[in-house]
Amino acid sequence: MTQPFVIAVDGPAASGKGTIASRLAAHYGLPFLDTGLLYRAVGLDVLTTGGDLGDARAAEAAARALDSGRLSNDAALTSGDAGEAASRVAGYPGVRAALLDLQQAFAAQAGGAVLDGRDIGTVIAPNAQAKLFVTATPETRARRRWLQLTGRGDPITYEAMLADIQRRDERDAGRGAAPMVQADDAVLLDTTDMDIEAAFDAARRIVEAARAR
Repeated sequence: MTQPFVIAVDGPAASGKGTIASRLAAHYGLPFLDTGLLYRAVGLDVLTTGGDLGDARAAEAAARALDSGRLSNDAALTSGDAGEAASRVAGYPGVRAALLDLQQAFAAQAGGAVLDGRDIGTVIAPNAQAKLFVTATPETRARRRWLQLTGRGDPITYEAMLADIQRRDERDAGRGAAPMVQADDAVLLDTTDMDIEAAFDAARRIVEAARAR
């Protein structure tokens, strides 16, 4: 049986990994899952039901009740509040365990898949044939996210956005449950000085090299 060709794209917030992963999926005709949306949805569900993001049991309950069908049409999931909530709940082992099967089932599809997140290459799909770790400087990533949010009318300042990025990086890398780290066999792609076309081209070449092995 031919093994599904899985592309794992990991990296910190606003590194460009989501755009790169979605374009790789379109290029290779593979289904795509932005796993960060799962955690954003869990975090928002806790908030909208009046729960406390500091309550691990409430977050786990929200994860187990998650309807993944809403991920593609809920604009609130792209908000700054959703990103902060996701970073909070993603540190709970119970939340990660509740979402593990869903993500691994997606990665195991017969034709292959593309997934992006923080722990795809290390936990979700450790046997993925192509692994990328996409990053950029905190200042670059903060500017990208700041331009995105202010373009939608969010009044956040660049300084606040940079502080948020740095706080989330520290939280994601320091959590005990599946911390954000580069897999030993992942290829590092630094997009600091790249536009999206250059970043996608570099990512595609990394995947092509993996496919040729």
